[in-house]
Amino acid sequence: MLKIAILGKPNVGKSSFFNRVVRKRDAIVSEKAGTTRDIKKRVVSFDDDLEDVVLLDTGGLEERDELFKKVKEKAFEAAKEADLILYMVDAKTIPDEEEIEYVRNLQKLNKPIILIVNKVDNDKMMDNVWQWYELGIEEVYPISIAHNRGVGKLLERIKEFIPKKKQIIEATSIEEDIPLEELFSEDSENLEELKEIKVAIVGRVNVGKSSLLNALVGEERSIVSDVDGTTIDPIDESIYFNGYTITFVDTAGIRRRGKIKDIEKYALIRTEEVLKEADVAILVLDAKEGIVELDEKIGGLIQKHKNACIIVANKWDEAKMDYKKFEKEVKYRFDFLNYAPFMVVSAKTKRNIDKLKEKIIYVYGNYSKRIPTSTLNEWIKEATTRHHLPTDVRGKEIKIYYATQFAIKPPQIALIMNRPKLHFSYERYLINFLRQKEDFTGTPIVLIPREKGSRSEK
Repeated sequence: MLKIAILGKPNVGKSSFFNRVVRKRDAIVSEKAGTTRDIKKRVVSFDDDLEDVVLLDTGGLEERDELFKKVKEKAFEAAKEADLILYMVDAKTIPDEEEIEYVRNLQKLNKPIILIVNKVDNDKMMDNVWQWYELGIEEVYPISIAHNRGVGKLLERIKEFIPKKKQIIEATSIEEDIPLEELFSEDSENLEELKEIKVAIVGRVNVGKSSLLNALVGEERSIVSDVDGTTIDPIDESIYFNGYTITFVDTAGIRRRGKIKDIEKYALIRTEEVLKEADVAILVLDAKEGIVELDEKIGGLIQKHKNACIIVANKWDEAKMDYKKFEKEVKYRFDFLNYAPFMVVSAKTKRNIDKLKEKIIYVYGNYSKRIPTSTLNEWIKEATTRHHLPTDVRGKEIKIYYATQFAIKPPQIALIMNRPKLHFSYERYLINFLRQKEDFTGTPIVLIPREKGSRSEK
């Protein structure tokens, strides 16, 4: 798959162009220089008859401190990986020695480079474009992303680098003795779907989420720094493990509301968006510092979005508390996530990293589990026989006629009743009973009372 990298100094409009190509506000855009720090990857389609490409949005090239030096190194790594480099500059500035050096280093890679002069908002600004020819890049495209000037022409040029999709000439042969319904069954499609797992790595600032992502994917994918809030945009990377494609998303560290700094407000919104899309959430705790109130609040976000969950204590190589004591505190503080397994890891020493990958697949299996209706009704009947349903406020008997699981991820069960109301204590009893009958470790179970004959029952 062709890779296209967008490079340039901070605040020239790289993320705005990235969002324009992917057709949504994916990368965070801010007037603050250095908003993008890691590499953001997206597979995009420029045209129906063209192959998909990987678009890479990089952090601004700058060397003001150690963090930004790492950002620059990551950007150049993306350029080395790319087949086409889009170098973006601001028409309101002029080339300086630093910029000339960046371009010279990129030219040494012997890859096609297109120079994009952004913020040419009107015809008068065109006069500023000529000075950029001194960078020695032959193809120069003046554009204004804000005013949509010249963007279409640039996109048409980029398309010329992208290979066309291969046409399938020969029809696929189908054995006569295989029924068509088997070839095109929904079950086979769902099976492929279930082989892809989206994992959100969440936690407060500086607990080691980026280090954990790097350990899980086996490379320095996410920038690691002692500076709080290094990760702003969610960073995602996929691996293939034990027959599954696992996509990890490293989200920004969350602070207490009163401590959130400038662009970090976007990070909190993005974290919620990632949890909406995720299957499994890894809640990362700091084994060195222990559990704080904010960890519980972040756990509440996982409960809200009904993700499968694994609670992980990172930095176990620096832990001051013994395992049994730490585990006991986790169970007490995260009682509302009592289905989540707990484990300790060290991103630094790689302790238990493969076990964590195995645990992800294990809880995902439970998250996507479906119980046959007949079995489910046997269990519900046994549960209600052992412990009868309470009467309603008027003393009338409440009955469950039958139960059916209507969705997975997480398992969602409709209880068809004469009165669609279930006391929270009885609901908790039924869920615990189902957990005794079947392994639902790592996943919430959702019970939804429905009145007999209602549309939602069907």
